Amino acid sequence: MSQVFEELERRGLIAQMTHPEKIRDLLDNQKVTFYIGFDATADSLHVGHFLQLMVINHMIRAGHTPILLLGTGTTMVGDPTGKTDMRKMLSVEEINYNADRFLEQMGRLVDLDKCIVERNGDWLMKFGYIELLRDVGVHFSVNRMLTAECFKSRLERGLSFIEFNYMIMQSYDFLHLYRTHHCQLELGGDDQWSNILGGVDLVRKVEGQEVCGMTFTLLTTKEGKKMGKTENGAVWLDPKKYSPYDFFQYWRNVSDGDVINCLKLITFVPIEEIEEMEKWEGSQLNAAKERLAYEVTKFVHGQEEADKALAAAKAIFVSGGADENMPTTTLTAQDLTDGSIGVLDLMVRAGLAPSRSEARRLVQGGGVTLDDRKVEDPNARVTAEQLTASVILRKGKKVYHKVTLA
Repeated sequence: MSQVFEELERRGLIAQMTHPEKIRDLLDNQKVTFYIGFDATADSLHVGHFLQLMVINHMIRAGHTPILLLGTGTTMVGDPTGKTDMRKMLSVEEINYNADRFLEQMGRLVDLDKCIVERNGDWLMKFGYIELLRDVGVHFSVNRMLTAECFKSRLERGLSFIEFNYMIMQSYDFLHLYRTHHCQLELGGDDQWSNILGGVDLVRKVEGQEVCGMTFTLLTTKEGKKMGKTENGAVWLDPKKYSPYDFFQYWRNVSDGDVINCLKLITFVPIEEIEEMEKWEGSQLNAAKERLAYEVTKFVHGQEEADKALAAAKAIFVSGGADENMPTTTLTAQDLTDGSIGVLDLMVRAGLAPSRSEARRLVQGGGVTLDDRKVEDPNARVTAEQLTASVILRKGKKVYHKVTLA
């Protein structure tokens, strides 16, 4: 008998459930087909998706069958959940390209041979408008929809009619997957609760059958702020968009108050071992952070990249030296003016600041060092001679970057 429900519960992954006892029975005593949707809004998955993929892996281990639903139809409209402005409208070509990239990355993170892959554009794009209104829209109460959490933030700024249809489309996905795959359970982040309830209600009204919905905890800090965002943007799973070293450092630098929760949510470290770590304090938590960073990097980017990132981190934090695996930017002579480059431009080129003004703010705040010497003058310049030997830029206490000249 599977104990996946207890595993998810002990790790703090479960947020809300429509039918708690039935869901426990489905997960622990039966083999269930469930689905999770992924709207193809970018050309890479990010750490928010990673948590969902971890849940899928827990479920696969317990013998359940996931449907990975690529939102090639729903992405045409855009989910208003958690957004203050309407999402960017993407073309069919862009959406299909993004969905293909998602599937490539998923293939490295879950066993696709044990999954069903669907694209909701295959049925949503064929729906006639009148048909959608008569067959699906008739079952939805506008009054009830307006109370849904996913619309609240948008109502203040203005909710477009196209966004208002998103819940109906996602709900129809559940109905379609119930009919075609006998899918009995929809999973999603806790911000999808209203949309999931819509699907559960639609299947009940149309088919007279009881299906279930369950949301899992969002990956947030103790203060409730979503993790996976940096000043330079999202923490992507694509190594070309976010290097394995930076990925490792992101998790190595989580706060003391967040490391245990992250270990529970996004690693396979045995829960009993993590519960022992909950007793750790002070410098012991650095070992927990290193374990977190290594485990997550190994899973996403492979053991070789995790080993490289760990070696680089130890070289920096233990011995204070440089390391060949440190992220590096290589300049050419064309990047220099009169044989040198301003430190602000250097920080932007190295990706340590999104703009010169932000780089200036960091320097003026005392947060930038160059080869272990604090940069005090925002107008300081770095010479070709220095760069030929390579320099180490550091932002704050933990972000290091090597710059060299070709």
